[in-house]
Amino acid sequence: MKFENKSIKFLEEYLNTASPTGYEHNGQKAWMEYIKPFVDKIEFDHYGTCYGIINPEAEFKVVIEAHADEISWYVNYITDEGLIYVIRNGGSDQMIAPSKVVNIHGEKGIVKGVFGWPAIHTRGVSSNEPVPKLENIFIDCGATTKKEVEDLGVFVGTMITYPDEFFELNDRYFVCRALDNRIGGFMIAEVARLLKENKKKIPFGLYITNSVQEEVGLYGADMIADTIKPNIAIITDVTHDTTTPMIEKKKEGDQKCGDGPVVFFAPSVHHVIRELIVDTAKTKEIPFQRAAASRATGTDTDAFAHSNGGVPSALISLPLRYMHTTVEMVSKEDVSNVIKLIYETLLQIKPDMKLKYH
Repeated sequence: MKFENKSIKFLEEYLNTASPTGYEHNGQKAWMEYIKPFVDKIEFDHYGTCYGIINPEAEFKVVIEAHADEISWYVNYITDEGLIYVIRNGGSDQMIAPSKVVNIHGEKGIVKGVFGWPAIHTRGVSSNEPVPKLENIFIDCGATTKKEVEDLGVFVGTMITYPDEFFELNDRYFVCRALDNRIGGFMIAEVARLLKENKKKIPFGLYITNSVQEEVGLYGADMIADTIKPNIAIITDVTHDTTTPMIEKKKEGDQKCGDGPVVFFAPSVHHVIRELIVDTAKTKEIPFQRAAASRATGTDTDAFAHSNGGVPSALISLPLRYMHTTVEMVSKEDVSNVIKLIYETLLQIKPDMKLKYH
């Protein structure tokens, strides 16, 4: 599947739009505008989860879902000298912070800042070198007093994001911050586009759902699952490419960018839906990989599966390198194959299919 120019244009715009947890609205606006021609109806809830619906009158409901939020920082403390200390919003990694440029989303607009760090000459012998920790990383926005910072419109609670933007690497990878998991929002939007453009009729209501607040506890999925009350949910998220250095495959599994979508085995993953996905991949000759999660998948799959008395749910993941950094990488071929796998699986679903194990 070759990506159309309009699709890549949307992906670039969508990824470059800051959508930190709790402040996803700008990214969600771009997403809703893109899917509007492909669905019959668009809805959103009080916290910002958005969903497009095909066949909104149908009683049997199928969800395909991704999450829209990205990791970020909050201003937590401003010193008298005008330096800013932070707390996490989601799983932000303090190790990558030193020397990074940031956008501080102040009340008067974007304020530029940098995560400062002492020069190598000043850090002493290697055994005593400071290591980036939450309590010692700080942002310098060029102010010399707390009042100057606040005059810029920056206060405790102000959101901070990285500005790193989308690009393609060696015509093989998409690279950007926030591929976790706005690439999922892109993929489910492309499924909706294919259904529309290929004039496929489906015998159920399809809810293309882009949830908020996954990075802080799957909260958006938890809320929207109770609103939609689906019969089936297929979730897409990212998982680790474990072939890069310093990752233990015995612990993290063996998944690789370029080898296809990853189908998960986990307690919250419903056997019937998972086997439908696997059978579809085999029949349609879509490459796929397998992975296991012992207690929970750590994705919105768990929220949907455990909602409404139990919703048959499955997880299709996209291998990703360097998760929760500003240079997350995914294979373009894998992105294409996740879209194909969700699309082809939907075409196999029937409202009268047997979902119970016995």
